[in-house]
Amino acid sequence: MSELGRRRRLLVLAICCMSLLIVSLDATILNVALPSIQHDLHASVSGMQWTIDAYTLVMASLLMLSGSMADRLGRRRVFMVGLVVFALGSLLCSLAPGLGWLVVFRMVQAVGGSMLNPVAMSIITNTFTEPRERARAIGVWGGVVGISMAAGPVVGGLLVQSVGWRSIFWINVPIGALALFLTLRYVPESRAPRPRRVDPVGQLLVITLLGSLTYAIIEAPNAGWTSPQILVFVLVALGSLAGLLAYERRREEPLLDLRFFHSAPFSGATVVAVCAFAALAGFLFINTLYLQNIRGLSALDAGFYMLPMAGMTLIFAPVSGRLVGSHGPRPSLLCAGTAMGASGVLFAAFGAQSTNALMFTGYVLFGIGFGLVNAPITNTAVSGMPRTQAGVAAAVASTSRQVGQSLGVAVIGAVLAGGAHATATTDAFLAAARPAWWIIAGCGAAVLLLGVLTTGRWAQETARRTAALFDDDGTRGPGQGQGQGRGKGQGATDARP
Repeated sequence: MSELGRRRRLLVLAICCMSLLIVSLDATILNVALPSIQHDLHASVSGMQWTIDAYTLVMASLLMLSGSMADRLGRRRVFMVGLVVFALGSLLCSLAPGLGWLVVFRMVQAVGGSMLNPVAMSIITNTFTEPRERARAIGVWGGVVGISMAAGPVVGGLLVQSVGWRSIFWINVPIGALALFLTLRYVPESRAPRPRRVDPVGQLLVITLLGSLTYAIIEAPNAGWTSPQILVFVLVALGSLAGLLAYERRREEPLLDLRFFHSAPFSGATVVAVCAFAALAGFLFINTLYLQNIRGLSALDAGFYMLPMAGMTLIFAPVSGRLVGSHGPRPSLLCAGTAMGASGVLFAAFGAQSTNALMFTGYVLFGIGFGLVNAPITNTAVSGMPRTQAGVAAAVASTSRQVGQSLGVAVIGAVLAGGAHATATTDAFLAAARPAWWIIAGCGAAVLLLGVLTTGRWAQETARRTAALFDDDGTRGPGQGQGQGRGKGQGATDARP
């Protein structure tokens, strides 16, 4: 692929960015549409949670499997299948006759989505072989996330208000069809020279763990934490976790090599990703319900209200990328944790919803924090790792983002369940939301603390010792061939949601 001309390489980049756009836009648009979906489909708070979490859970469970399939079967082939499945799932979502069907069709969407972003990133890194050019290409890729966050609330509000919530899914179909045509014509095929073997048992255990845990959190407010139903799912989650840890230790090529967690930067990046994206998912969930159900704003006006947060994310994401490239991940993580934590405290302790000035200040702070946090996550995860391990380390960071979004919606929705319905009074909603804002503030504090602990000399030494584990035993670590030669700046621009 290094022989491709510059125009052809840029076209490949544009095609990959189209896939990222529809996946990222879908998430932000859906949040604006939640109150309309709740009204039309007579959904409860847990029902709205499932419209989001059904997607993120399936996505989180299949990201690493899709990456290994692409390495084995061909990246272009899997990417094209992903486009078809995602567009078909979007069309089915727009036709869903009820909430149950919408959740099922969102899962279909997620199967396609899992084949898009990680595979597109692999296509980019294999197309742009010169390190500086690759860094710029991935920078453009990361910028698309900011664009989608800024445009999503407004575009979603406009579509919901003028046509209806079903139209938010239509936008994916023509973009997906165009990307499919261009991929078939212009994107060359590539495979990894030595792809990893599939780990079906590990994959099944991951799906069972994430699904049962999320189900227990979402349904507990209705069924009760001590109900037999919830206790069974909690036990299934614990059993799946124990089984996963025991099985993956013995497998020669596991879905996730547990030796990675000997590295403090890797472990820290995984937890940072979960905390940051849980905070984002909770932030969007609370504010969508508050602005439309409590303040009575239209979907479009609610989208405009969210622009300060989205705009700050758009501005500070590339700033963070440059900051990580020149000073490492610590400054970005410290500032991100401080800003996100301050935003949560502003709402939880000072009632930021009481005035627009305070509320927009909270939005700006959160947007700054989230814009800064995304870039250093993958950089910290791959810090000190051998190049052959960088691909799977980045994939775990991406999976952690999806897990964080699932848990954020599940936990925040469970906290809000008592006061988030459309007929709730302002005081009832704010009282129910206060603990949720403290959780978001805690997520920011965790990002700050982990930024301190996992970026110093001790942490870098643990990363070096972890890398030596793979060098010493002579085994080919998972992920070889998936992201080789990405260079130092890879994590600074990998901004997938």
